[in-house]
Amino acid sequence: MDALIISNFLLWGVVLCLVLVILALARQIGVLYERVAPMGALTMDKGPGVGEPAPRFELADLLGRRITVGERGQHSQLLFFLSPTCPVCKKLLPILKSVAGTESAWLRIVLASDGEMPEHLAFYKQAGLERFPYLLSAELGMKFQISKLPYAVLIDETGTLRAKGLINSREQLESLFTAKELGVASVQEFLAAGTPEETRISRKESGNALAG
Repeated sequence: MDALIISNFLLWGVVLCLVLVILALARQIGVLYERVAPMGALTMDKGPGVGEPAPRFELADLLGRRITVGERGQHSQLLFFLSPTCPVCKKLLPILKSVAGTESAWLRIVLASDGEMPEHLAFYKQAGLERFPYLLSAELGMKFQISKLPYAVLIDETGTLRAKGLINSREQLESLFTAKELGVASVQEFLAAGTPEETRISRKESGNALAG
């Protein structure tokens, strides 16, 4: 009988130790999560600034359709600069197609590049990009001072530049949308400017937005 009681005490002791270990691990995971900020798009300090009116262009795309960049309208506009020879750009094409569908209620995507028409037209058709306007304009890239690819510029419904940056993943692309929703130039800027409590809340909200 005594042996049974002792074994029960020992068993409960082991259970209590396991609970304490689990609580300690959960706390450490929470601390780690708070310290890791969302990986947003890298903003290059060049070209028109966030919050400024976007340069306005009226251009014909590869299929001859007239496209206006930076105009007021019912939808925001994502100007995505790419190249047929850019491996990362090609990797992001399925993501762009997905985003075009999931964000269609408020967003329109416009592809942009420069170079010779035959090369871009072949790339355009081979990649199945006919759903997107595709602009060839050296002046467009120069106006936004695009020096590295892939690069995205988000222009809102009023024609105001809301976010921009180098894009290497879906997370970085969607960080532009999060920045627009938060009313800041970038997610990193928002986290850096907040108080510790605000930072914890913003990281949770940003993580949820990116996951969605």
